[in-house]
Amino acid sequence: MSLLLPTTLVGSYAQPDWLIDRAKLGGRFPPRVRAQELWRVADEWLEQAQDDATIHAIREQERAGLDIVTDGEMRRESYSNRFATALDGVDIDNPGTALDRSGHPNPVPRVVGKIRRRHAVQVRDVQFLRAHTDRQIKITVPGPFTMAQQAQNDFYDNEVDMAMDYAAAVNEEIRDMFAAGADVVQIDEPYMQARPEKAREFGVEVLNRALDGITGTTAVHICFGYAAVIHARPSGYSFLPELCGCKAHQISIETAQSNLDCAVLDDLSNKSIMLGVLDLSTNEIETPDVVAARIRRALPHVAPERLVIAPDCGLKYLPRDVAFNKMRAMVDGTRIVRDELAKTTGNGSVNGK
Repeated sequence: MSLLLPTTLVGSYAQPDWLIDRAKLGGRFPPRVRAQELWRVADEWLEQAQDDATIHAIREQERAGLDIVTDGEMRRESYSNRFATALDGVDIDNPGTALDRSGHPNPVPRVVGKIRRRHAVQVRDVQFLRAHTDRQIKITVPGPFTMAQQAQNDFYDNEVDMAMDYAAAVNEEIRDMFAAGADVVQIDEPYMQARPEKAREFGVEVLNRALDGITGTTAVHICFGYAAVIHARPSGYSFLPELCGCKAHQISIETAQSNLDCAVLDDLSNKSIMLGVLDLSTNEIETPDVVAARIRRALPHVAPERLVIAPDCGLKYLPRDVAFNKMRAMVDGTRIVRDELAKTTGNGSVNGK
């Protein structure tokens, strides 16, 4: 059965306090270089603790009723730094500096040689996730454009060449993640929104290099930044219609906090839309009716067969009880709309199957 309006996370779930120092995590910008000081568990037991936290995140998603589950990114200090610092060509002992999307300088990987993937970084994550759930699974990987913006280039003649090598590394990782059992692989590209001029110059080209030859279901996530870190929200995207030219099947967008005019989705008629319906700037739990209303406002612009329901962004910075209850409200609100569509069409699945 191909269910209408499948539910999923964008990627991250709230990490437990016994695993990571959440006060330190929330009191800084997302790390671009390694931040081992955030972990509460000693190195010799850290992988075991991260595995246990991952199992808990999976069970919470299942208990809430999600259709497509992630590993919650329990092993990551941020969405990007674990992969970005595992590549050849990066001097992780002597970081560089780059401006964050907020305009503040932040320590970043310093590129001193050709970017290459020396080994798989997240394949075990996929294998572990696949072994612990019978639901569809999704894994995320940082995008090449975003990693290039989050690096100090001390090697390449231009950042396009650097971004293309990042893309080649991402492409190799995606191939291995699908081979390991992923149903969906999502590329996180928030800096396409943060750096729209550069994104228009070469962002889609670089993204398509990362997806070259990939046959599995892929998504790309762009956003306005974690709500816990970047508080101001524009009313619309500065880079979105351009993604109709990318090879990804799904485009993940925020609509809840920004109250986005969903008419912009008319320009992405060739894509499925991962619709953000949870406002992550507040700990207030949405009611299912609020979630349902946010889904309905997209329906004039996107056929329900092309919608996937998700939070605006990752749940990483929310308290765990808030993250779970928001997730459950999302599932309940989706069920309301799914039932409405079933009454209209005579079924709650695609093409009557």
